[in-house]
Amino acid sequence: MKRGEEIDIALESFAFEGKSLARRDGLVIFVRGAVPGDVARVRLTKVKKSFCEGIATSILSPSSLRAAARCRHFGPCGGCRWQNVTYEAQLSFKRQHVVDALERIGGFRAVKVHPTLGAADPYFYRNKMEFSFGQRWLTSEEMSLLPADHRSAGENAEWALGLHIPERFDRVLDIEECWLQSEISAAIVNAVRRFCRDRSLTAFSTVTHTGYLRNLVLRQSRKTGQLMVNLVTRDDRPEIMEALRDALLSQFPGITTICNNITERKSQVALGDREVVYYGSGFITEQIGARTYRISANSFFQTNTEQAERLYDTAQRMAHLRREDVVHDLYSGTGTIALHIADQVRQVIGFEAVPSAVADAEQNAEANGVANCRFVAGDLRDTLSRSGYRGADLEPPDVMIIDPPRAGMHDEVVRRVLSLAPERLVYVSCNPATQARDLALLSPAYTIQEVQPVDMFPHTYHIENVVGLFR
Repeated sequence: MKRGEEIDIALESFAFEGKSLARRDGLVIFVRGAVPGDVARVRLTKVKKSFCEGIATSILSPSSLRAAARCRHFGPCGGCRWQNVTYEAQLSFKRQHVVDALERIGGFRAVKVHPTLGAADPYFYRNKMEFSFGQRWLTSEEMSLLPADHRSAGENAEWALGLHIPERFDRVLDIEECWLQSEISAAIVNAVRRFCRDRSLTAFSTVTHTGYLRNLVLRQSRKTGQLMVNLVTRDDRPEIMEALRDALLSQFPGITTICNNITERKSQVALGDREVVYYGSGFITEQIGARTYRISANSFFQTNTEQAERLYDTAQRMAHLRREDVVHDLYSGTGTIALHIADQVRQVIGFEAVPSAVADAEQNAEANGVANCRFVAGDLRDTLSRSGYRGADLEPPDVMIIDPPRAGMHDEVVRRVLSLAPERLVYVSCNPATQARDLALLSPAYTIQEVQPVDMFPHTYHIENVVGLFR
């Protein structure tokens, strides 16, 4: 097989990053744009000794797992990869991803993995969306309208406001509708685009590092209905922001707060080095369980409120909490898990490396009247050490809840956990692969009791997983 060649092939299963898997002549082929059960014509884009990659150019025989995508941007848009797959099949494949990681990476056999906890509504579930300003990606229909000598992606001076296309961080697809957040958020995106184009404002370029517009970030509380509009720009232009504020409030009087985050960073991260609030308080409030949380423009917060509550309830149940327990919450962030379980135990101690997150956690505890939560700032390799424990006068844990970033735990942190030897562990992860690796390191001292995948991001290949362990 050669790069550029087209072959007809049957897709067997899903693979990493939402691609589908097929086999031919002893080689594994990873295919974008197809669904397990499809027979597809595939153009090979990469050919290696042990595997190939390709793109489905046509579906010869559609899979029974296929569904009609609701969004007209599906395909070129990178926001959803699985809108064309039935939701039941998505949940099944996500569970299988967890099973495969535990078996192949962790070396665990015969571990019971529960069916994935799906969302009650797999559409309009996000409380936060980040839209990008950038060089516009032209669809094939738009391309056909250009002169022949300009028919290459991006040869258009007009910028776009929307989402990046898959695997291309230098091209943005104009988004006029989106089924991930809410209908009003899509309307705000369209209004901001019109406002900025009418004034000939320029988009920030990651190549030249010039231009004004960087990101539009919308936060919308699922429980309180509050709505934040945050425009991220390269420099401070009060006259533009004041005009935008007035235009948005006249069209969308339900907006709670409007702010402008300003940064000259070269990276594409939608964070500001300073912030100016042009309307409202600069924050919104959200509720998970009995707790209320204040969310500012740059705060981290779980993006699926309803499923976050189910995730935390699952962690709480697997911890088998008792009133006399001391719980250590590792990678505690803004304290959402710690506060969620605080009423069930004697004390929760949260450990977090980011000082601003610790400050938010302390503020959230105070605002909710929670007195038995304490938060410790610092690298876990230091704060979990014997000297760190003595210096902070900490009690040893009966239970540990661990919710690390995608990279999982550092080897030294695993050793610290083993030396503290809590009776019960709950490991929450957004990356089953690194979770399985860490569970294998813990397995000499701990036995897996229960595994529960939770679908936080319908129509994507991402899956959150909760594992309960006993010493």
